[in-house]
Amino acid sequence: MADPKGFLNHGREVARSRPVEERVRDWNEVYVPGSLLPIISKQASRCMDCGIPFCHNGCPLGNLIPEWNDYAYREDWAAASERLHATNNFPEFTGRLCPAPCESACVLGINQPPVTIKNVEVSIIDKAWETGDVAPQIPERLSGKTVAVVGSGPAGLAAAQQLTRAGHTVAVYERADRIGGLLRYGIPEFKMEKRHINRRIEQMRAEGTRFRTGIEIGRDLKATDLKKRYDAVVLAVGATTARDLPVPGRELKGIYQAMEYLPLANKVQEGDFVAPPISAEGKHVVVIGGGDTGADCVGTAHRQGAASVTQLEIMPRPNDERHPVNQPWPTFPMLYKVTSAHEEGGERVYSVSTTHFEGDEDGNVQWLHLTEVEFIDGRLTPKPGTERKIPAQLVTLAMGFTGTDRENGLVEQFGLELDERGNIARDDEYQTNVPGVFVAGDAGRGQSLIVWAIAEGRSAARGVDRHLTGASELHAPIRPTDRALMV
Repeated sequence: MADPKGFLNHGREVARSRPVEERVRDWNEVYVPGSLLPIISKQASRCMDCGIPFCHNGCPLGNLIPEWNDYAYREDWAAASERLHATNNFPEFTGRLCPAPCESACVLGINQPPVTIKNVEVSIIDKAWETGDVAPQIPERLSGKTVAVVGSGPAGLAAAQQLTRAGHTVAVYERADRIGGLLRYGIPEFKMEKRHINRRIEQMRAEGTRFRTGIEIGRDLKATDLKKRYDAVVLAVGATTARDLPVPGRELKGIYQAMEYLPLANKVQEGDFVAPPISAEGKHVVVIGGGDTGADCVGTAHRQGAASVTQLEIMPRPNDERHPVNQPWPTFPMLYKVTSAHEEGGERVYSVSTTHFEGDEDGNVQWLHLTEVEFIDGRLTPKPGTERKIPAQLVTLAMGFTGTDRENGLVEQFGLELDERGNIARDDEYQTNVPGVFVAGDAGRGQSLIVWAIAEGRSAARGVDRHLTGASELHAPIRPTDRALMV
């Protein structure tokens, strides 16, 4: 145990954010650089090293949280990094992007603010990079087996790194022009600077992983040809089919899916554009969808100089506190959350549904018509007399995703079976109905969290390794049948 009285002597402190008026003028991460290290030892000391550490179960990766909290408290950064990497390939990603279900499961959180697990995690990995404790792990010998990983998001990268370290020859195929998937083009720079991805890619290259960008399996290379080239294939193609909004006026110019809008802002930061082809500058922006992707659109619109930003959500406003019956500890509760983007301004409107869009004579969207809704007999129903319209010159749809891409032919060319939710079906070893073809992440699970993506990538890698060698020593944190704390 780090400090038997740590949770009594120290309150919860989190990373400090830069002033709003400063950070909305740039695309750097919102937190004050170096603000965590002076406080992180005390924060780690609040961990009670519980007899039953529920944080392990709250985290799909099974992170060894009390162990690396103890090392962080003692400022033994090398040992902390080793324990952190024992279960997580990319803690700098999760430490910045994960909503931290581990903190919701923290035993201290029963009657006090929980341990700042996420902040401790990111402090450990940032220190590890600074001190050179993150190094390539080159396999001692090669197996002679080849594996293709399709998709370079967190699931694909985790699977590829695990399989490379097991001695297999791994090639990662990515249809975009750069490696990273939604980490690269879906997550704004102010949430995670892309240098964190770049140095992990260089580590993986040094370990032996090969990367093939600009190749879409199903279009540029037939799935059947890919299967002939490799001994095994891992599909980590995500759930990229966006949910649409089929209401009158949807065809008007200025209405985009979030993943049409966000990547262009990231491409500006990569140097591909001087200015984004789709910009919120000077416009009244409406974001439809109250989740994290919607918040990313809000923060992006602020930095592009929007005249106003309004975020709409069809569901009621979540509670500020955990409901003891419906969302008891240690489950992951749905609570009202104020992200860094929301701190920067804009309006959030709950319990409303879009009825139609109205445009000008040139076919550009100008107004969004909405109505308030309420639950009647378990169904969301419009409330009479609540119709109104709000200005909308740029609308982004951030309403989630419905499954993997079916337009490129990958599913049909492989002959893959889908489950009842439209995801690629797989067994307990993450293998599809096609022998030698495995699936990990959102493509098999449906839209989920980055920790689930990395965990599934690691688990799928173990399934592939067992398929190729008959056994595996790779760490696999979860199985598809483990749904006890699904988030």
